[in-house]
Amino acid sequence: MNRLEEIRTFLASTEEDFRKFYEKENNAAGTRARKHMQELKKMANTIRTEIQEKKEALKGK
Repeated sequence: MNRLEEIRTFLASTEEDFRKFYEKENNAAGTRARKHMQELKKMANTIRTEIQEKKEALKGK
């Protein structure tokens, strides 16, 4: 569950930029929010790969 906690922590750290963009219409915050989403996408891909590898390892037992 360590990966889940990483995602929660990451999302909490991005909250202020999302708020600034959506509530205050700050364009720079929108750019940062997009960057955060790209990082989240990379994290998700890494986790998906780890899950698939673990499933395959369990299948081989």
